[in-house]
Amino acid sequence: MAEHRTMQRGALLDAARSLLSEGGTEALTFPALAERTGLARSSVYEYFRSRAAVVEELCAVDFPVWAAEVEAAMAAADTPEAKVEAYVRTQLDLVGDRRHRAVVAISAGELDDGAREKIRAAHGGLVTLVVEALAALGMPEPRLGAMLLQGVVDAAVRRLELGAAEDPARIAEAAVSMALHGATGPSA
Repeated sequence: MAEHRTMQRGALLDAARSLLSEGGTEALTFPALAERTGLARSSVYEYFRSRAAVVEELCAVDFPVWAAEVEAAMAAADTPEAKVEAYVRTQLDLVGDRRHRAVVAISAGELDDGAREKIRAAHGGLVTLVVEALAALGMPEPRLGAMLLQGVVDAAVRRLELGAAEDPARIAEAAVSMALHGATGPSA
């Protein structure tokens, strides 16, 4: 019985990811979840009390996986500069992943305070990954720098999500250059 419930919960979360990536938060409804999973609508309520509860569960499941990918890429890098580059590039590489599209849709939606706080906390955990590399590069306020760096990543993600006119590789290069060299660009 427990295994069946775990499988059903996983199917509901997978359906939620699909709905969010296809149609944003408006598409994430209990009738749509029921239809995607073949469950009765009332059965969906046995797993989640609200749409916000689905969002919170997605954050709890997907953010750690995403952060682990970023952390692994950074761990494989040898220098602080390479760690910062890995931090930026790995997040941008994840843009095409359904988990990421779902997170973007979630972040854009109207959520209750509890769900928003979970998203903020998860993002805060991601930002802490790069603080040490920024400190090693001599940044006087590495935590603040990490938050600002995440802003650069978020802006690049939005460009990629919008299907901007620039080639995705150019967007990634510009984001890495901004992260490592600021507005002045690399020194000659």
